[in-house]
Amino acid sequence: MIKQRKLIKLREQLFEQNGGVLLEDKLRTTGSNVMKIFQVEELEEATNNFAEGNIIGRGGNGTVYKGTLPDTRIVAIKKSQRLDQGQRDQFINEMVILAQINHPNVVQLLGCCRETDVPLLAYEFISNDTLHRHIHNYSASGKGRFSWDNRLRIAHESAGALAYLHTDARVSIIHRDVKSTNILLDDNYIAKITDFGASRLVPLGHDQVTTLVQGTIGYLDPEYFHTGHLIDKSDVYSFGVVLAELLTGKKTIDPGRGFDDTNLATYFLKAKKENRLLEILDHQVVKEANDD
Repeated sequence: MIKQRKLIKLREQLFEQNGGVLLEDKLRTTGSNVMKIFQVEELEEATNNFAEGNIIGRGGNGTVYKGTLPDTRIVAIKKSQRLDQGQRDQFINEMVILAQINHPNVVQLLGCCRETDVPLLAYEFISNDTLHRHIHNYSASGKGRFSWDNRLRIAHESAGALAYLHTDARVSIIHRDVKSTNILLDDNYIAKITDFGASRLVPLGHDQVTTLVQGTIGYLDPEYFHTGHLIDKSDVYSFGVVLAELLTGKKTIDPGRGFDDTNLATYFLKAKKENRLLEILDHQVVKEANDD
């Protein structure tokens, strides 16, 4: 009984330390849907105690594990690698934002666990890796299995999801890190936008917010980079770079193209201006796409 009481007290402390109370207040304020609160034992069992073999991704925000819940649902569980104020706030931010989103082309947050030493988020599992891997692996191998129809539909679905975030959600949501590694694909090549840790909510009636610049080099809107003024068009610029990736199969930053052409956005616009766009397009696109 004493051990049980100590465990309960520890979990309560961790819940508060990980921002559980703050999260509940924010969810209540925004009127978000109530997400499932997982017990740590459920997620440990789902991932075989966070076994190394279950890791499906690593990044600056944490490690992602594949897991299977008791009801046989396959999930992706994101575990923070470190616990500091910034990391805690980022996780809370991601949960608050995702709790307000209901769109078929945005990865669904299923629930969270705040009673461990680091926060845990459980998402729907998307089975077919990132758009980045499909673009660049297929281009490098020359197999050309990534068809024009798939590229066009993925672009359309991703654009629809961003438009929803900017205009149709309860408040305007600016993703702030739109890139091909943050677009996942399922077995049918349906696009799902993910990773909302850096996103910002913009209240109605506000066109912009001033914030510390955050994003990925190669995708970053130059105007936002220079001024710190974040607007929905900052996402649109980043999405434009993703479109250039889809069309060319080329990396966003590549010193091998020469100093003036290192940045894909600059390289793409220069080729278009000089009327030699066909020269830099992916051979699969040239082969399958018509002029329209």
